This record gives sequence, structure tokens and C-alpha cells, in this order.
Amino acid sequence: MKSKQYSPNETVAWRNLEALAQDSTKTTIADLFKSETDRTEKMSVEIGGIVLDFSKNLVSQDVLTELMALVDESNLETHRDAMFAGESINSTEDRAVLHAALRAEPEDANTPQEKERNRLVKTQLDHVREVSEKIRSGGWQGSTGKSITDIVNIGIGGSDLGPKLACNGLAEFAHPDINIHFISNVDGAEILTTLAKLNPETTLITVASKTFTTQETLLNAKTAINWFETKLGLLSAQSSPHFIALTANRDNAVSYGIPESQILEFAEWVGGRYSLWSSIGLSIAISIGFERFSDMLAGAREMDLHFRTAPIDQNMPVIMAVLGIWYTNFLNAQSSAVIPYCERLLLLPSYLQQLDMESNGKSTTLEGEPVSYNTGPILWGQTGTNGQHAFFQLLHQGTRLVPIDFIAAVNDNLSNKEHHRVLLGNMLGQSSALMMGQPAPKNQPYRFYEGNKPSNTLLMNSLSAKNFGALVALYEHKVFVQGSLWNINSFDQWGVELGKKMANELLDAEHSDGNLDPSTKRLFNYIDSNSL
Repeated sequence: MKSKQYSPNETVAWRNLEALAQDSTKTTIADLFKSETDRTEKMSVEIGGIVLDFSKNLVSQDVLTELMALVDESNLETHRDAMFAGESINSTEDRAVLHAALRAEPEDANTPQEKERNRLVKTQLDHVREVSEKIRSGGWQGSTGKSITDIVNIGIGGSDLGPKLACNGLAEFAHPDINIHFISNVDGAEILTTLAKLNPETTLITVASKTFTTQETLLNAKTAINWFETKLGLLSAQSSPHFIALTANRDNAVSYGIPESQILEFAEWVGGRYSLWSSIGLSIAISIGFERFSDMLAGAREMDLHFRTAPIDQNMPVIMAVLGIWYTNFLNAQSSAVIPYCERLLLLPSYLQQLDMESNGKSTTLEGEPVSYNTGPILWGQTGTNGQHAFFQLLHQGTRLVPIDFIAAVNDNLSNKEHHRVLLGNMLGQSSALMMGQPAPKNQPYRFYEGNKPSNTLLMNSLSAKNFGALVALYEHKVFVQGSLWNINSFDQWGVELGKKMANELLDAEHSDGNLDPSTKRLFNYIDSNSL
């Protein structure tokens, strides 16, 4: 990847945006609607089954022009082409970043390397199809000859959040006789209470770990192995039909005792937080069926093609990314909120927290220099209408600037017309009220709503597998664009590695009394002396 020397805050566009940010305090979003009569039409983009309305943002046409100029002055196009070509854009780990290859079709491959990669992915996904269909049909049986009724996916991070989000989000299509459970936390209460409710004869464990060395995952797997051995008298339960490995490290899974035929692989270049499209998504395929899993991949691919080919001023991921940069870098927003008006998307904010904050929570440029500007914002959220009775008070009348993404499906087969109209009415009412505000009645200053609070609205025709895939891919590419504009590596996570290292050293008896800070040492000693 040959990129020009680039620092975003040294560009002409950045300086122009700083000047425009000063002027932005003199206008309101409502004023912009009055002066820009075609604002709603100009600030709307549609791709497939998703519409983005970004007209309720505190951006004039001049601001948008300069944000697009910032994109032009960046290395985005070079980085995007390098990512899709399979170059090692994760420079600190010398890895390619090819989650988009997991949903590519043969016609997308142009080089011999791309064609070979496509064949590898299809082989791995064929294994997902074979195993998921066997389980769904009742053909996969446990050690006592009974068909599987419960799947327990043991993983953490992307090996948990992605599949769990997809299974919850697409619950409309779930298999009627198979229940999917997810275990991630090393807190033993989670796995022990889950297993206590299940029948070991009809339970299947999927151990999802890229390296098959993840401490939390292997400890939970060990507990599951002990449960099977106690309940069913199995020896080496991990070698029984009750265990499947989902990993990029076949050798480690084999050494662990998983039979080779029960190991579903994915490529080493699949990042954890981008892995739901791979064999890690086995639980999704079991839940909704491989055909709909394929629809999910197709929706993501449609967004990939849009990201690669659409002009930047009509490119949904680019638009969402630059709006976020406007608030983070020029209007001093410290956080952003994602509010799905769909209870099945309850986990979307959590999923996006990992995607965004693990990717762009960086303070070093691609050249290894400290950044001199803000990077990734804090991302948070909850479903509406629940959030309206909690943190919306701060959004309406607090002192913080919090840009919001509102997300909803126009149609919902699991709801009814009355409920769904009220749900969507609440969402649109909230976004309008946040923008318009309201003056205080006489002698009641506490009822003043400043307004001028920005938001995007994302509408899906329905929460189908295809639209769900496109939505997740949209946010993947948004995060990528922001990382490129900030000139950081969005694909490593050394902060996560440090926490793991410190925990392991603390738990090692030889180091537990070593180079600990006084507070941690005292707390650890207190725990030891008071443990039962």
C-alpha cells in the first residue's frame, strides 16, 4: 500500500472546517431547513433495503462540501483499494483485512489470489452449510443417539457478540425446535446456570476461538467438558459429538481433543470483530438456516459494492463517517448514541461498541507518531422506547452534544399495526423534538428544550437477513473510513492485549507478589484472605 504522507489536521479542508465550526454556533438545524428548501431530498441516500436520512444534522452544504474535500485529501481511496485487494493494511500485525472476502461472489475476484481466496471461503462456508443443515434436520445426534435441541456457543468478543446479535436480530426466522445459548463471560455463574437448565444428551457446544488459546473461552469449555463427563459419564467429552470447534487454528483444536471432522475453520485474516460472516456464524446458520445466512452475506456484499463504487457524496458509509468526524473533531462531541427502535436489535449498541471503540480507540498514527486530534468517540445506546424513560432526559435538556443514529424497520411481521405505528411515531417524534426544541412557558425555565440536537435516521424496509447484513456492513465501512481519515490502524487491538497480559501475570503464583502497584497488591491479598 503506497500512501502519501498525510496528517488530517494539516489539510486545507481541516482548516476550513475549523472556521466553519465557529460559524455553526450562529445557526440551527431548523434554520438550515428554511434556507435549504431541497435539504431533505439532497440529504438522503438509499442502498438496497436501507434509507439514510441525514438532514437533521448540524451541517450546512458548505460543511458537507469541506467534509468531502477532507476525504479527497486523505488516503481513503488507497486504503480502501488495498483492503479489498488483500494487502496487509494491519501494519502492526502484518495482516490483511479481508472480512469483505467472506461475502464476495466469484465474479468479484479478478486476480489469481482473489480467486483462490474465494474458493477457500466457499469451501469453509460449505462446511457450515453441511453441519448446520444436519443439526437443523435432527441428523446430528449426541452420544446417546438423541438429536440436538440446544446449542451453547462459547466465545468472547467477536466470537460471541456478532452471532448473538444476529440470532437475536433475526429471531423471526429461528428454528422452532432448537434453542441457541451464548456464553462469553468468565463469570462461572453464567455457564453453570445455563447448563443447569439443559439436557446434556441433546446439547451441543460450539467452542469459538480464532487461536483456540483464549483464556475465558477455554475455561468455559473446560466447565462444559466436566458437565458432560459428570452427567453422561463421558471420557474426553470434547472428542464426543457434543463438541464442535470454530477456529483459524486447526492444530490447536486437534490438540485440545476435538475430532478433525468437527472443526470448522476460517482464515487467519478474519478479524475477531468481523467474524460473524465466517464459520464463527455457525450458530446463526443453525438458527435461521443457511439460505438466510447466505442472504445476510448477500446484503453485506451489496453494501461492499456500494462502498467501493458510489461517489463519495452519495456513499452511505462515507457520509456517516464524515458526519461523525465533524462532531468529534470540530464540535467537541465526546460520545455518540445508537438507538434502535426494535427490541430484537437490543445488542446492536454493544456490538457496535466493540466494532467502533476497539477499532478506532487509538492514539498513534500509521507512521507511529502520537495523534494530535481526537479519534474514536465513546459509543453507547439502548433500544427505544425504553431509552426515552431513562437517558433521553440528558439528550433533550443536558449540556452534552450527543449525535444519535435512530434505526428502525418500516415493517415488522412479529408486531401488529397499532404497536408498530406507535413505536415508529415515538422514534420520529423524538428525532424531531431533539432538533426543534421548545421554548419555556412563562416562569417555567425548567421546561426549556434547546433543540438543535443532531441525528441520523436509518430505515430498513424490514428486518430481513439481507437488510441486517447490509446494516452491519454499513457500520463496518463507516468505522474503516473514519480510521483512514484519522490516519490510524483500525485493525489491531493492543490495548486489549495489555489487559490480558496483566490478568495472566496477576493469576500466576510466581508473579502475584511481584511488580504489582500497592493498591492492586492489597486488593488481591484481601480477596485471598477472605475467599471461602
